[in-house]
This record gives sequence, C-alpha cells and structure tokens, in this order.
Amino acid sequence: MSSNKKNRDYLKKIAYAGVLSALIFIGTELHIPTAIGHINLGDLVILVSSYILGPFAFIPAAIGSTLADLLAGYPQYAVATFLIKGVMGLVAGLLLKRNSEGKVSLGRKLSASFVAEIIMIAGYFAFESLPFMYGAAAAAGSLIPNGIQASAAIVGAVPLMYVKLFDKYQLSQTAISEKA
Repeated sequence: MSSNKKNRDYLKKIAYAGVLSALIFIGTELHIPTAIGHINLGDLVILVSSYILGPFAFIPAAIGSTLADLLAGYPQYAVATFLIKGVMGLVAGLLLKRNSEGKVSLGRKLSASFVAEIIMIAGYFAFESLPFMYGAAAAAGSLIPNGIQASAAIVGAVPLMYVKLFDKYQLSQTAISEKA
C-alpha cells in the first residue's frame, strides 16, 4: 500500500471518527421513554462505529459520550464515561475482525456487541459503587435500566451492521494500525 493511500485512509478514518463522535453525542441526547426511565441511541451508534472503524472506535465512543454527559449536566461521570464508552468501542472493534472475504459473521457481531455492553453495565456499576458515588446497593438499581439500554443497542446495531452503505465506509485496518 503506497504512502499516499495510507495517509488518505488515515485521514478518512479521522474524519469518520469526527462525524461518528457527533452522531454518538446526538444519539445519546435522543431519549426514548420507557416504563422505568429512558434509553438512548448512543450505544447503538458506538456499536455501529466499531463495525466501521474497528478499534479506532475508541475515539468517537469516548468523545461523543463524554460530551453528552457534560452537556446533560453530569460532569462527575465524564472521566468514567470516557473510559467505559471508549473501551466499549475499542473491544467491540477488536472483536469485529473481518475474515479473508472482508465479512463479519453474525455470531461475531452478536458476541462483540454483547461483550461491549457487558463492559458498559459492569463499568457503570463499578463506578457508581465507589464510596464517593452511591455505593453498591444504590448502584445495583442501575443494572436493569442499563441492561435495557444494552439490549436496545444490540437489537438496533446488529441489523444495521448488514447495511451495505456501512461496508462502503470501512477502511483498511492495516492503514490504521500502521499509523497508530
């Protein structure tokens, strides 16, 4: 792969990350009411970002989600969200490796999404269990709402990973790994 092609792919990846950061931010701010609170579409966009960007999805997942927390008035969650959502994007991106034909199996899509959402649920539970936050008993109250959030993200994201439009935007993983 020529140096110009690598640079072009890297710049495209950065541009996609910027756009996906904005979409994650918007998706997080769009709340859908449920019987026990609300869910948002931020995790769904993180999972789709991981499919498109691979491990580089750490960047838009961390930035878009953290900005949403800051705008919503939850600065105490900013560092935790940056790490939790970033790791979600990174791990899902690593698990969504393509085969020799450039495809990802349904099982891999489901398992990557499930693992990423377990990271979210466990991460927020651990953070909220800290003594300076709410403690473990109160943090346990967020497990069901976060589980609903996770389920909605998986149910929405996995079918979107089959949209051919997203295949068009996938860039060479080697170009990114060589640059990073």
